[in-house]
Amino acid sequence: SCSFQRHVTHVLANDEVNALVNQKSKFKWEMPAEDIPKSKWVGTGEKIKGASDDPFVDVKGKLKDHWQKILSDDLNYRSRFFSLCNSYRDIMHCNKKPFYLKGSKVDSSTMDAYLMHALSHVHRTRDVVIKNDAKLRNDANTDVMEDDSYRDQGFTRPKVLFLLPLKSIARRIVKRLIQLSPLTQKDNSMGQFKKEFGESDDELEEPNSSKPTDFNLLFAGDVEDHFLFGIKFTKKSVKLYSNFYASDIIVASPLALKLKIDGGEVTKKKGRPKENDSDFLSSIEIVVVDYADVISMQNWSHLHAVLEQLNHLPSKEHVTNVMRIRPWYLDEQARYYRQTIILSSYLTPEMNALFNGSCLNYEGKVKLATEFTGVLPKIQLEIRQVYERFDASSIGELDDARFEYFCTKVYPKIQESDEGGVLLFASSYFEYIRLSSFLKSQDASFCRIGEATSQQDISRARLWFFEGQKKILLYSERSHFFHRYKIRGGHHLVVYSLPGRKDFYPEVCVD
Repeated sequence: SCSFQRHVTHVLANDEVNALVNQKSKFKWEMPAEDIPKSKWVGTGEKIKGASDDPFVDVKGKLKDHWQKILSDDLNYRSRFFSLCNSYRDIMHCNKKPFYLKGSKVDSSTMDAYLMHALSHVHRTRDVVIKNDAKLRNDANTDVMEDDSYRDQGFTRPKVLFLLPLKSIARRIVKRLIQLSPLTQKDNSMGQFKKEFGESDDELEEPNSSKPTDFNLLFAGDVEDHFLFGIKFTKKSVKLYSNFYASDIIVASPLALKLKIDGGEVTKKKGRPKENDSDFLSSIEIVVVDYADVISMQNWSHLHAVLEQLNHLPSKEHVTNVMRIRPWYLDEQARYYRQTIILSSYLTPEMNALFNGSCLNYEGKVKLATEFTGVLPKIQLEIRQVYERFDASSIGELDDARFEYFCTKVYPKIQESDEGGVLLFASSYFEYIRLSSFLKSQDASFCRIGEATSQQDISRARLWFFEGQKKILLYSERSHFFHRYKIRGGHHLVVYSLPGRKDFYPEVCVD
């Protein structure tokens, strides 16, 4: 049967809902992750059946023919991840090789697969509604209340949400979405899109720079992190910048959507904040969070807040025939039908927590389990590395135990030494702030570089550290991510907490 119809017509039993709320499901089965080295998919619920002869059997002929035409032989390469998406399960793929780490082919393939799934879902949804509209027009005596097959809608129209970190990435994805759609687009909306998001594939051309290649490729395009717009599909065209309530797909950065939800946007005419309006998120059925690793270097709490705001009952009616709303929307069960797909080049505890706590799809979960290779061989220089162990009674006590160990065991050694040039690296913003407060309280000779530090203060801090005027330089991982400074003047590196990005360890060691 069609995976879309099977998914949306399933009726949840009370014990299923209780199990989802209590998160009782366990990852109990596995299957090989072809094309991904040293990896396997593990999942909850029923094991996914092996790939069928035609993974696109459920897809509309018009879409499938178009994909075959523009992708030809590459269509099969995309079929594996498409099949996973088409199972309608929550997915966490945290070993995706992104375009900026020489993985443009793999990245494009994964992106195509979830875009194809989103297009298929939007077209399936629209087809069911149009078909039922026609039936009702032809037979005025049909009793909608008696026939559940006419319950084909949500509270509002938007069904797919793409959450992305940067404008340059949003441009790539929207451009590809339009290529994968057999419809033609309206020129006026594309003109506005090109004006706001740019036209060239800057990030695919490596500029001349002394910075690392991945930095150059990721930050070559527009790095603005505030964007939010709708995409609407009609019978013949794709329209960008459609009204949210008339859109099928919403493309946004977590920051922009969080501001929209909070009513933080300012109206152009009156200069007053707009009213809180997030009803257009009430009926989202597929969420794709791509480049979650980049989002983790922005403000992760925005992403968390946005996901928590999805699938609530709307605050007011939005021109919908209540008799056409699917029962699971009215029963406030929409979150259990929502599919969330999280993609990243590495895994963090925050991503895990989000996947476990905010993704409650009744179909189950699938995540990639990978044996990662280490980075120590990348350190070519003979550098003495000392690893210090500290005890913590639980994960919850970890941060305090680490801080206590630093204050009582590590800092006194730095203080006693006459030699300066101590680079103190902290991976999280909270650790950076905590260490900064501690060093201030100790009257330590230190300067700092964080993501919020002004350019003038950064230049001053680098000079002071290089000339030995300050003994310690406190440096955050986010600052390294956004700037990749080569810090001169360092003789000792103290890694307070290991970086989330594994390649940063050899980088700061060698620098």
